[in-house]
Amino acid sequence: MAWINTQDLCVVLITQLLFFAFGWYIFVKKLFRDYEINHKWVQILFCVTLSISCCMFELIIFEIVDFLDTSSRYFHWYLSIYLMLFMLLVALPFSISYFLIENCFSDRHKIRWRSKFILTGIVWLMFIVIFWKIGNPFPISSPRHGILSIEHQISRVGIIGVTLIAMLSGFGAVNYPYVSMAYFTTTVTTADLANAEKRLMQTWDKIIMKKKQISTALYNQKISSSGNSKSMQNSHSSTVSFWSYLKNFGNSFDSTANVQQLQRECANLEEMSRQLFLEYVDLKRMEDRFLQSRTIKGQFFNYLGYFFSIYCIYKIILCTINIVFDRVGRMDPITRTLQFLVNYIGIDVDVKFWSQHCSFLVIGVIVLTSTRGLLINLTKV
Repeated sequence: MAWINTQDLCVVLITQLLFFAFGWYIFVKKLFRDYEINHKWVQILFCVTLSISCCMFELIIFEIVDFLDTSSRYFHWYLSIYLMLFMLLVALPFSISYFLIENCFSDRHKIRWRSKFILTGIVWLMFIVIFWKIGNPFPISSPRHGILSIEHQISRVGIIGVTLIAMLSGFGAVNYPYVSMAYFTTTVTTADLANAEKRLMQTWDKIIMKKKQISTALYNQKISSSGNSKSMQNSHSSTVSFWSYLKNFGNSFDSTANVQQLQRECANLEEMSRQLFLEYVDLKRMEDRFLQSRTIKGQFFNYLGYFFSIYCIYKIILCTINIVFDRVGRMDPITRTLQFLVNYIGIDVDVKFWSQHCSFLVIGVIVLTSTRGLLINLTKV
């Protein structure tokens, strides 16, 4: 450890703490503001994973701008890779398996904590087997590396990561025009909102009335049962007592059936109120989108959505042509754009330097916006 620069180590640790605090703020204030479970372990896992990811992102930037010593960057890069592999292959899957087992066995079917950990280990081992099998169809195995080598693990994580990035990119390419373009907005009038609110309020009033009826029936049932027990104690005639018992049993049975019917009706009304509330929220969101589309910012994003839609169609056509005719692209669009600016417009820029930085920035923006859009839509579910 003597070859590690102490100053570089302090810089990385301080940035890690800042990334962890930023992740905690994002989790609590932005993504899950109404997080009712308030499970600290879930928040810690999220913040640790985000901080390690940001640290790797930071080390790539340090490599580009040549900040910190080469040996320090090398050490922290390998440390970040090992920590990320531990989080992806051990900590996160094991925690998800544990919470899955805990949710499957509710209060009615409680099991010991030792049994929970055994079942969690079995589920985690199933995940490891599936994770290992994913890499078998791909030529990533090498006799030079062992089964537990970092190369095999990174290769399989890379396969899953590239697939997820492709899915996020496709989701962002479809979701952004749908969210930003005025063509997909629906006009919502004040009358529509008023009608939706009126139906919701009427349903809530019916629920309140049903709950009052249930409370009244349960109270009357309790009073009648206590009165019947007293009358049975004071009665001396066996015949009268028997007929009174039959009468009271019939009345209690009718009262119980009435309460159950009211509870079923109340449950149906509560489900209807949830659907009406979601409908009202959707109408409010559509109204906000419609009002935002009338602003300068909304019009800018509207034209930007048209531009990206045309660009996506162009890329789909170009990729189809490349696949059909087996063509391989030798230059990325950013480098081609910079060369066009240099050759035809006469702008004096370092193409190799700026193409690397611009490509890195564009990839970061795509990943950030796609992940943000996916998380926002997941939190709406």
